[in-house]
Amino acid sequence: MATSLPRLTDDRLAILTQAYHDAVRAKRARSLAFVGLTIGLMLLSGWVAQVDLFKLIANFGNFFSYFDRILTFDSGPVVGQRVWTDPAEWFWGLKKWSLLLADTILIAYLGTALGSIGAFLLCFSAAANLMPSPWLRTGVKRLLEFCRTVPEIVFALVFIIAFGLGPIPGVLAIAIHTMGALGKLFSEVVENIDMKSVEGSVATGARFSQTVRFAVVPQVLSNFASYTLLRFEINVRGASVMGFVGAGGIGQDLIEAIRKFYYADVSALLLLIILTVTVIDLGTERLRHALISREERP
Repeated sequence: MATSLPRLTDDRLAILTQAYHDAVRAKRARSLAFVGLTIGLMLLSGWVAQVDLFKLIANFGNFFSYFDRILTFDSGPVVGQRVWTDPAEWFWGLKKWSLLLADTILIAYLGTALGSIGAFLLCFSAAANLMPSPWLRTGVKRLLEFCRTVPEIVFALVFIIAFGLGPIPGVLAIAIHTMGALGKLFSEVVENIDMKSVEGSVATGARFSQTVRFAVVPQVLSNFASYTLLRFEINVRGASVMGFVGAGGIGQDLIEAIRKFYYADVSALLLLIILTVTVIDLGTERLRHALISREERP
């Protein structure tokens, strides 16, 4: 009996070891099957979309050659030289472009402001923990889905037909898309709040608007502001594209330079847009972190 106990223990360890190896092999097999399925779906998607890999590889160098062209002067006394050798010639339209950049930022700002207001008003009705009516909740969710599913540039084209060229179509397009995107994010924030204060407010006989004002908004305001700042960053880039269809901003000069093959102007405009977006990103990032830390502070 004294010698059987270690043997039983060794047998049990062998069974557990075998079970562990079987589990590892099964997990590895599932992972390989998932990777294989993903690759298979990618190849199938490429075949259905008629993606020509040989054409892609053959013309890939044109991508880098274009950047080489936009970094070289193609006219004037400095033709053939790199653009950074003569900054004055490179940024010859800086005054005009700066005003267009300011228009782009204002379009993004106004569109973000209007969209965030709309999202704020609708998000509470889309939250499952606040809105008891499934019909109203579903209707609001579908409205928000429609607003964020239709691309901004499509909205801009529609509004250009209605209001003509200019910044108004861009503002309205960004506002509608922002309302849809922020409405979803805001409603998810509301659905994760602490319901104790809401239950206490309802127990005292508060109306829906009073419950939202005193029990919900104090819990979500910092996150709402953080998401709005993040959306503003995105909308500055979106407002630059709005100009492609005549909805105001610097995008209109950018697409004109691309169509007319003004390569140096393309690089100058791209650099101005990148620098502007970078500065805005850094500034709003600091504000978001400050808001989040304030929310987490006891």
